[in-house]
Amino acid sequence: MPKIEFVENALGRAKTVDAEGGGPLVDICDASYAPIPFSCRSATCGTCQTFVLEGADCFEPPNEAEAELLSILNGRGTRLACQAVLKAGPGLVKLKSVDG
Repeated sequence: MPKIEFVENALGRAKTVDAEGGGPLVDICDASYAPIPFSCRSATCGTCQTFVLEGADCFEPPNEAEAELLSILNGRGTRLACQAVLKAGPGLVKLKSVDG
């Protein structure tokens, strides 16, 4: 099962969770009260843009909406937590909020 480490942000919050079975990152964040801000869930605002510090290969490729917004935001090395989907299986993912 993938493990996600949310690296400490400006609010001083860090968290590690097991993401049994993978799935949408937004759902994993909601279930674990992860320190990633969300203002939408449709790849339109960019508030949940998150640096992927480790484990980018543990995610499915970006869908069209996410890829388009990331190109506008110059999102190299980032994903949108509202759109990113974690693959099932072992792995370690380290994330940090762009705003943190």
